[in-house]
Amino acid sequence: MTRIEFTASGQIFSVLIRGKELLQVFCGQQALVVEPQAEDVMQCAYEHGVVQFDIAKLSEQQLGISLDGSSWQWFALPEAVSDNKRSLVGLAALGFKVFKSAKVVKAALAGASVAGYAWLFSWQFALMLVACLVVHEYGHVRAMQYFKIKTKGIYLIPFVGGLAVSDDKITTRWQDVVISLMGPAFGLLTSVLGVVLYYVTEMEIFAGVAVLSALLNLFNLLPILPLDGGHVLKSISFSMRSWIGLLACMGGVAFGLWISYVFGLMLLVFFLLIGSLEILFEWRARHASHLLPLDRYGQIFSAVMYVLVVAGHVAVMMHFADSESAILSLPMKVLSS
Repeated sequence: MTRIEFTASGQIFSVLIRGKELLQVFCGQQALVVEPQAEDVMQCAYEHGVVQFDIAKLSEQQLGISLDGSSWQWFALPEAVSDNKRSLVGLAALGFKVFKSAKVVKAALAGASVAGYAWLFSWQFALMLVACLVVHEYGHVRAMQYFKIKTKGIYLIPFVGGLAVSDDKITTRWQDVVISLMGPAFGLLTSVLGVVLYYVTEMEIFAGVAVLSALLNLFNLLPILPLDGGHVLKSISFSMRSWIGLLACMGGVAFGLWISYVFGLMLLVFFLLIGSLEILFEWRARHASHLLPLDRYGQIFSAVMYVLVVAGHVAVMMHFADSESAILSLPMKVLSS
């Protein structure tokens, strides 16, 4: 559709054209009645006279206009944008906006995670697993908010886990410890709640949630970067500002490699490689680090919190170690293997 405007006798005229057809004529805000006058000539009466339009050359993008019987004046029409093209452009713009929307990305990733885990196991297991991941990452988000750190929210990554994304950087090792531990701590609350609901309702699914949450969070507490346990270990050991700190972190990496070898966790090997590089880079720049280190009290308190959270998850799994259900007893069998 094409729209042209012109001024005559002090009046502003607007003409709407589509293809070879004159659709509507306006004089100011008033719509005029369009009537055929002759072949290819249309006529409209307005307050001060008559305006005529020659549409014979519309296919050539030209429109003839005559006011009150005056000679014809020809106007070149701009290229019209077809409705199909306009629709495609609108859909493309809408798609781009949708793609940029963080909420849509989060929803898409969450849906992909549920679908992926459901394909591997079952939809019940997928929902339990995603729920445990969301609670874990929500713990990180709440800790960031406590320290006034802006967050972008939680992103679920199919077959990998979840990620709490922040806009700001941490400024102290204490923040790193608290943010890292709050994920497993919230996971421990989930496990305890699952145990309570299991005994109240006698539904095994709640026990399954408790055990699954405990296993996932205990794995995340391994002293390996970039897992939460690795961040706690790094914050404590790098606050010592000595070779002991580096040796402690590399010991955590060696422990992770042993775990990967025993259980065939090749993805964990990839994480260990990334974590080892992070340890080495940060160790070389430790004296120029902007992070305020933990004092001796902070180091001890962080270690105690770490041990307590680990012990809580182990206790949940030990509680179901003698269960007749193969699923409930599996995590403890894995740990004792």
